[in-house]
Amino acid sequence: MSSSVSPLAPTNVPTLPDLAGVRLATAAAGIRYKGRTDVLLVALDPGTAVAGVFTKSKCPSAPVEWCRDKLKGGSARVLVVNSGNANAFTGKTGRQATTLTASIASKAIGCKPAEVFLASTGVIGEPLDATKFDGVLGKLAETAQPGGWMDAARAIMTTDTFPKVATATVKIGKTKVTINGMAKGAGMIAPDMATMLSFVFTDAPLSASCLQALLKAGVADTFNAVTIDGDTSTSDTLLAFATGAAAKAGAPKISRASDPRLKAFVKAFNAVLADLAEQVARDGEGARKLVEIIVDGATSQASARKIAMSIANSPLVKTAIAGEDANWGRVVMAVGKAGEPADRDKLSIAFNGIRVAKSGARDPSYNEAEVSAAMKKPEIQIKVSLGLGKGRDRVLTCDLTKAYVEINGDYRS
Repeated sequence: MSSSVSPLAPTNVPTLPDLAGVRLATAAAGIRYKGRTDVLLVALDPGTAVAGVFTKSKCPSAPVEWCRDKLKGGSARVLVVNSGNANAFTGKTGRQATTLTASIASKAIGCKPAEVFLASTGVIGEPLDATKFDGVLGKLAETAQPGGWMDAARAIMTTDTFPKVATATVKIGKTKVTINGMAKGAGMIAPDMATMLSFVFTDAPLSASCLQALLKAGVADTFNAVTIDGDTSTSDTLLAFATGAAAKAGAPKISRASDPRLKAFVKAFNAVLADLAEQVARDGEGARKLVEIIVDGATSQASARKIAMSIANSPLVKTAIAGEDANWGRVVMAVGKAGEPADRDKLSIAFNGIRVAKSGARDPSYNEAEVSAAMKKPEIQIKVSLGLGKGRDRVLTCDLTKAYVEINGDYRS
């Protein structure tokens, strides 16, 4: 957790309202950090449905494997998150740590271990001493309260410079429901079905299968369209919980994601995911520029996504942006290496709405001073038009600065 807040941090941070069926508490368990909270417990009312998407890494963390297995039950009573240690690449010891943590949490809440969901973030390869949760989780279960969302978001931070939260209210039928979310992530970000860690809660009465379908669809153009450094974490976890408490106020119980009564809810749910995903991009390690990359005219949306990601993950493109240099040659390079259909002589490129290249060559109206001024802005848009079809996509990234190297060079020290 950095003491210097990213210059791209949101200026308007929402106050998350209490959410029926959800109680939170944080503590310092001494996992790795000294003098700061590093464990979060979220107590969930009986009947809470759960859904999740996780990293596709072939080397997943022990908590990811635990959650994947327990997700089959569709029910959750408690979430435990720790920062400072990812409990990844820890072998049998890591699996034992998840089992012990779940046992401690289940006794504290009074539920089955299968209703406990876990997430860990931090250093990879170091054993997690789960005995440090003994006593701590019991106290947290006793003191958990409906509020404290910002404290919760801070407790799960590692190299993040600001807590990431989002909220929305919407109606299902005639009943108001709430959606609250938090996320952490600043480096090792190239999500593949999730992001570093993110948790979304709602009091809407949704079945686990309905929530799973909404979550799986919602990440495609939000969390999965963000990259900081092209590295997919071993710990990527996005969990969603639906307490169903709004049913007491008249909200209808919904079991299908295609239910027309969910139209407004789906829009709000996806907006929360998009908000959190953008905040991750804004907090990229060492970032000074938020970069939006739009690719259109591709042969398909999938092709546009691959090309956009090729540009977003290019160190040469990202360092040029850090240097406020509209180096379209590097963008051309990234398009060409993507392995997707592209025609050099049809390619057009624009930075912040100023076209710098047209039909495979520098734009005749190119003005260096005009483009240089545009590149000094904190938000940069790169638009690439391929001229081959109707495929379009959009991804978010950030620039690559010296600070990124400094942060990651000292990460374990």
